[in-house]
Amino acid sequence: MTSRHPALDQALAHSLIRERAYHDTCRAALDAMVAGADEHVVTGEDVSASGADAEVLGYVLRSKAKEMRELPEGPLFFGKLDFESAREAAGEHAGQSYHLGRLRITEHPAAPPLVVDWRAPVSRAFYQASSRAPQGVAVRRRFGWAPGSLGDSADLTGLEDEHLAQARPQQPSRILAGEIERPRVGPMRDIAATIQPEQDELVRGDLASSVCVQGAPGTGKTAVGLHRAAYLLYTYPQRIRRGGLLILGPNRTFLSYISEVLPALGETGVRQSTVEDEIARHPVTGQDDERAAVVKHDARMAQVLRRALYGKVGGPVDSLAVPDGSYHWRVPAEVLRSIVDGVRAEEPPYAVGRERVRTRVVGWLRERAERRAGPRSNAWARKISRAKSVSEYVDAVWPRVLPEELLAELLTDADVLEAAADELLDADEQKAVQWVKPPRSYKSARWSAADLVLLDEIAGLIEHPEGYGHLVIDEAQDLSPMECRAIARRATFGSLTVLGDLAQGTTPWAAREWDELLAHLGKPDAPVVPLTIGFRVPEAVVGLANRLLARLDVGVPPAQSLRRDGELRVRQVSDVCAATVDAVRGALTHEGSIGVIAADADLVRVREALRAAGVETAGPDELGARVTVLPATLAKGLEYDHVVAVEPAAVAEAESRGPHRLYVVLTRAVSRLDVVHARPLPW
Repeated sequence: MTSRHPALDQALAHSLIRERAYHDTCRAALDAMVAGADEHVVTGEDVSASGADAEVLGYVLRSKAKEMRELPEGPLFFGKLDFESAREAAGEHAGQSYHLGRLRITEHPAAPPLVVDWRAPVSRAFYQASSRAPQGVAVRRRFGWAPGSLGDSADLTGLEDEHLAQARPQQPSRILAGEIERPRVGPMRDIAATIQPEQDELVRGDLASSVCVQGAPGTGKTAVGLHRAAYLLYTYPQRIRRGGLLILGPNRTFLSYISEVLPALGETGVRQSTVEDEIARHPVTGQDDERAAVVKHDARMAQVLRRALYGKVGGPVDSLAVPDGSYHWRVPAEVLRSIVDGVRAEEPPYAVGRERVRTRVVGWLRERAERRAGPRSNAWARKISRAKSVSEYVDAVWPRVLPEELLAELLTDADVLEAAADELLDADEQKAVQWVKPPRSYKSARWSAADLVLLDEIAGLIEHPEGYGHLVIDEAQDLSPMECRAIARRATFGSLTVLGDLAQGTTPWAAREWDELLAHLGKPDAPVVPLTIGFRVPEAVVGLANRLLARLDVGVPPAQSLRRDGELRVRQVSDVCAATVDAVRGALTHEGSIGVIAADADLVRVREALRAAGVETAGPDELGARVTVLPATLAKGLEYDHVVAVEPAAVAEAESRGPHRLYVVLTRAVSRLDVVHARPLPW
């Protein structure tokens, strides 16, 4: 409970008692909603309908009941809006009050809601209203809950009222600041209670619109993307569920970290994956050196693969004889060539082109047959289509192709690669991508991660994959042009939310500007919206990161922070491992999570030093651990209250874009950052 004057204490205490009682009412209503969903599954079985209708109804009811049962426990509301009584100011909401939470709660489907979903149109005023533009809101109330509350009404510990109708500057909200700065342990939390106006604008964007968010560290870009996904599922349920919604993250560790956000917002069943998982025709068992990987991920490879595939089309043929009972039809060679040339000029997917050639040959024959003896049935057309001579002709001029067979041929036969890559790849680049020890056949090939991207490109040329209604892509700056093309094929008729930070690009092919990457994603006109105000990373940490940012080759404005708290210590030491142990012991005296981040090559000795000192540690996949030791290559997207950055020079030198990796490492701390080093600092 927050009090601005002792005289208000009693009124606030009474308000707190009333709000706790109201929360009890909401809890009872939610329990009834869960029980009702289970009951509907049973009663729905007796509904008279066709078998198909009953099956669909049963699936819907069971899915709804499952979603209700799996709702995470927690407070049922975080805010409240009291609208002015004057209709001119508040419109249809004049004189109304609404509690806001993560899902709609009602005592009966036809009754006014006890809690309004944060995504409902009326909720927008909670995030956008201000003393300058109150939007009809008289009072905005924020509720303070005990950390880690599972939704017991006694955990409602405070409330804050902003009287927006008085049109005077408001004091910063202590409840809001406390929620933003609360220690971070375990998976990422939702930010429904703390969304800022500029974030809200992005969250509530139209489904048809794609957007790119260039977000500095701590600006909440990942949370914005996840809340946008939840908003779209709520606002466009039929359109989204028809096409599906996909969340793409950089790795599985990151996906584990964000996995609880959407369920906490009442949305389950959303696919969360990586690009590699989406295109995984085979497990990754091979490995490319950096030179080969860079060439394979280059956009020019798309044209190389297209040439190789369509180079198999249009072999020389003679005229075609097709039996029709005792009669034989003959298709002249020039007609056959014209059909192939015409189909190829239309540039359909390869498999579609193959069937289009067959269909047009049959159509040509049907036209002649009908001139001779009248109309022909569809059965006649199917018989002609299946004729051995027709199938042999199609196989000759437009052969079946397996992606694996085509790619293996390219990577093993220098002459085939040279023909496909002429004037696209130079001799050194061609040599770089060729297999040093070719397998006996494509069936025994050891495919690399880059090979999987190429296989997906070929598969997409043969037949377009099914697309999604919307995709949220996080850490997009690290995508290669070929990976972008793989995503674009799955978003031909859908929209994208692209999230990233050019300064955090760490792959050899990382984007240096968004325009080119968006073009590869098939959304060249998507606006790029910058988020530069950090809410999580303290000013001292941001200041250090900005010193390194100035040395990175990216056109990104320096980040800013609204947080004046936080601690930064940079210590030069003679024994880095011993200093790391001391830093972790100091961090353990504070509340919150601790991340120890080192260059991959130094990880083992750092972990062993901590264990020898009796400090219990965990890996990055063990969410909720007190002390996590992780390599710099897995730090992206993760946050810890206290970070110990070990030997920055080693991180910066470990890879071609090491300084960018170091920038990532330095911006993982949301309260305190210790930098321990023996070597000169690389900034």
